Amino acid sequence: MKQPAANPDLDRLRAARPALEARQRMVRSIRRFFEEREFLEVETPLRIPAPAIEDYIDAEPAGGWFLRTSPELHMKRMLAAGYPRLFQLGPCFRQGECGVRHQPEFCMLEWYRADSGCDAILKDTVELVRDACRAVTGERFCHYAGHAVNVEAPWEELTVDAAFAAFAGRTPEEAMAAGEFEHDIVAKIEPRLGLERPCVLRNYPLPFGGLARRCPEHPDRAERWELYIGGLEIANAYSELTDPAEQARRFAESADIRRRDGRIVYPMDRNFMEALESGMPPSGGIALGVDRLLMTITGAASIAEVVAFPHETT
Repeated sequence: MKQPAANPDLDRLRAARPALEARQRMVRSIRRFFEEREFLEVETPLRIPAPAIEDYIDAEPAGGWFLRTSPELHMKRMLAAGYPRLFQLGPCFRQGECGVRHQPEFCMLEWYRADSGCDAILKDTVELVRDACRAVTGERFCHYAGHAVNVEAPWEELTVDAAFAAFAGRTPEEAMAAGEFEHDIVAKIEPRLGLERPCVLRNYPLPFGGLARRCPEHPDRAERWELYIGGLEIANAYSELTDPAEQARRFAESADIRRRDGRIVYPMDRNFMEALESGMPPSGGIALGVDRLLMTITGAASIAEVVAFPHETT
């Protein structure tokens, strides 16, 4: 009998089954988490006329519009319309992001609480990550990049200022003046975070919290935090900026940076700005990388190991 021809793609798909079954268990856990807390699951458009204007996130063009980099602006319009608790699981797209930890198309989980802030979102996140870990492996540890990270232990919280002092040897302002803030975060700080228990890095300089409100006690800092497990960034949370004039100013600053760097400047999302002007309530929100969370829980070395169809170049 003639043997079937070798097919590396089908072999890869067969090998991916355990990871995809783990993904199913995690997604079920996530949906159950939000259903128990009476969040409304929503779907917002993938193809949009105006992505959020951010310094260094580039959207994929799509027929004169763009594929969304995040569902954030649409979900905030729903907050302004009176929805108190929202979540969404779905694909997002970012141009030029491909590697061990990145895919140009990836799965994002976002959720928002009206009349809230990033501290309430942190409580959600602790419970959600612990639930997901139990659902996938039945353990309290994420075994990732050679580290056993105990998600059941109290999570560490570290300010950006303290992290720069400990790991970069200078202040955030000194790094910003040298144009090396992001370099220090990625090269010197991230690899040291969340190695034994999850770590929350909080209170970013205001220029790095474009859609976050100011810290009341530190006006030059933003109410933003990021979650790290095993040195990998998993989530980014804000106490949401609701002042339309301040938001317009920050979008304009980001547009100037993009124009200076010769990158496309996206149009202002007028519907979003009008929603802010109508009175969006104080809110907390978060974007969590579903693929990355699964990487840490299963110990995958690459994001390509936890998706059915990783980025194809042909």
